[in-house]
Amino acid sequence: MKANAEIYLAGGCFWGTEHFIRQVKGVVETKVGYANGTTENPSYREVCDDNTGHAETVYVAYDQDAVPLERLLDLFFMTIDPTMLNRQGMDIGTQYRTGIYYTDEADLPTINAALAELQKNYQKKLVVEVLPLDNFYEAELYHQDYLEKNPGGYCHISPRLMELAKRTHDVAIYQKQTPETLKELLTPLQYQVTQENGTEPAFRNAYWNEERKGIYVDITTGEPLFVSTDKFDSGCGWPSFSRPIDKGLIEERRDESHGMRRVEVRSKLGNAHLGHVFTDGPIDAGGLRYCINSAALRFIPKEEMEKEGYGAYIDLVK
Repeated sequence: MKANAEIYLAGGCFWGTEHFIRQVKGVVETKVGYANGTTENPSYREVCDDNTGHAETVYVAYDQDAVPLERLLDLFFMTIDPTMLNRQGMDIGTQYRTGIYYTDEADLPTINAALAELQKNYQKKLVVEVLPLDNFYEAELYHQDYLEKNPGGYCHISPRLMELAKRTHDVAIYQKQTPETLKELLTPLQYQVTQENGTEPAFRNAYWNEERKGIYVDITTGEPLFVSTDKFDSGCGWPSFSRPIDKGLIEERRDESHGMRRVEVRSKLGNAHLGHVFTDGPIDAGGLRYCINSAALRFIPKEEMEKEGYGAYIDLVK
């Protein structure tokens, strides 16, 4: 596989961003470094002193026939909070700003379209910097492939999300469908719930009392969202989970409809309405209850996960 395109991605600490991107089939080469600053050949210490203007950035050479830029950006967006300025995870400073730096002007429409689509998932304005690459200096050798050499090292991206990057070749599974296609594929109830923010009846839905081991995926895209390990009986009449597979796979939004103040849960790629999250879950599991409509999910039993293409997640199902 040969690289025929490149992009530069700034997503907080470059250790985690590089390790995540390296998992993606179609990515040929990565390097970490410092981009779009005002000084030449800065050291890590100089960049950390926050006076060089550089952003911790990952150079990505990829085969666009194996992984289109649109897909690469969709995956990258799952690792960042695009509304947070100069901070990702526990890292704070201008060097941790988010950015997409391009060398090919032809990539700009794709980048802008991806960000416009991403903005639909947030009420706050996105602060992802989009600029042509002005300069890029490779970081010191010990920073290159840092998490390959130090598996226990600090990373702001969870191992669960790394698994998603490994499965990027399953593009068809995770592809967002048009409303017209969804109307053909989904039942009226599934369409109402996922596309029109509907709610199915309590205790009269497919998975509220499902006890088998397995994985729950977005009915509209196939995105892995929840596992049975985190499912519990809340008594509410809908499937309840203490957490998603990874927070990067969902979006949470303020919902003041129906005279209530709630937090809505949506799938990140499919932008499907899933349900709501409440703070009355099991304390020993974090205290949250993700109350999810069965109509927004497809359940895959553990024994069928390998065949269905979700073998990478079997270890999460206890």
